[in-house]
Amino acid sequence: MVTVLVVDDQVLIRAGLAALIRAAPGLDVVGEAATGEEAVALAASARPDVVLMDIRMPGVNGLAATERILAEGGERAPKVLILTTFDIDEYVYNALRIGAGGFLLKDTPPERLISAIHTVAAGDVLLVPGAVKRLVEAFAGDPATAPREVPDLAQLTTRETEVLRAVGRALSNREIADRLHVSEATVKTHLNRLMTKLNLSSRAQAVVLAYDCGLVKPRGATA
Repeated sequence: MVTVLVVDDQVLIRAGLAALIRAAPGLDVVGEAATGEEAVALAASARPDVVLMDIRMPGVNGLAATERILAEGGERAPKVLILTTFDIDEYVYNALRIGAGGFLLKDTPPERLISAIHTVAAGDVLLVPGAVKRLVEAFAGDPATAPREVPDLAQLTTRETEVLRAVGRALSNREIADRLHVSEATVKTHLNRLMTKLNLSSRAQAVVLAYDCGLVKPRGATA
């Protein structure tokens, strides 16, 4: 059973999402929060597998709440799935940077939402690579979204750096394996190792980091 915490400041949307999730096989709602503060508190007490997070809320917004939930949860932190009205949004970009597992639009069909929750809970890739790349390219290099600190890539092996660059270019594991002439299992091993070394919690976060570190350049940028 995958447990879910639903966070949205609009009561009708929150109630509708909760009802939809409760009706789905294999899912259960362990809490509902109307604010970021409530979300942080409930994430700590209820320990959900997935937090379905509204990003634009008064007071502590979804971005700040996500950062606190992931930091305070440590290795047992839940996966965070961002819900947003807009697919190009600097808040979503920063949420991916700090470790959110992915994002969905609020007009996503119910069956897609249910599938996404299961996908994120399993730790698999949710986002369509092109969507992540488009979002990152929209905000990469923007001072308003500049990272506070970029990890040292010197700790990575040459192969791990190659895999990180390929992930940043939105290639799938199969595409990376074909390009590097290795197996998909080997790609997964390198990816897991580099994510551990760089303290990354999601593939989307790795995509953002590849741009932050200059391994991948936004379209139109000079080398």
